[in-house]
Amino acid sequence: MPRMELIAGHAPTILVILAAEDVGGRADPGRFHAHLPLTGSIDPTWLDFFADAARAVTGQETPSDFIDARIDLGATRDEYLTIERVDPAWVAAVARIPERTIDALAGHWIDRLEEEIGALPGEEKPWIRELAGQVVTFCRAADAAPDVVFVWALG
Repeated sequence: MPRMELIAGHAPTILVILAAEDVGGRADPGRFHAHLPLTGSIDPTWLDFFADAARAVTGQETPSDFIDARIDLGATRDEYLTIERVDPAWVAAVARIPERTIDALAGHWIDRLEEEIGALPGEEKPWIRELAGQVVTFCRAADAAPDVVFVWALG
């Protein structure tokens, strides 16, 4: 089953919880600065398209593509699970996205996704619009965290 999530906090604590497969612990609001489950029919390239949409809407050169903002921590024995640290500059750039631009960002993100993967079903678009806001909200909460970790496994 595909899995993706962003977790903000102290990397050693995050790694211990991931190693223990403490699913409930990841969502505990007191344990981390922020947690955003992204599991579903998306893959990491969606966050590249999100960053592209953010640059287009804000007219800024940041955030970088998400693939360029990740550093593999090599912290797992599971060959299917990837754990990466997210560059704080990426998190900060997303955190600075103005609230008034989130709707336009979401629309541009949907356009980019459709350019790459084809037409999206109409029922998916409200969820993607909501997800755009959730990514920005996560980054605002995570901006003060010492670390942001991206965990993902496809298939």
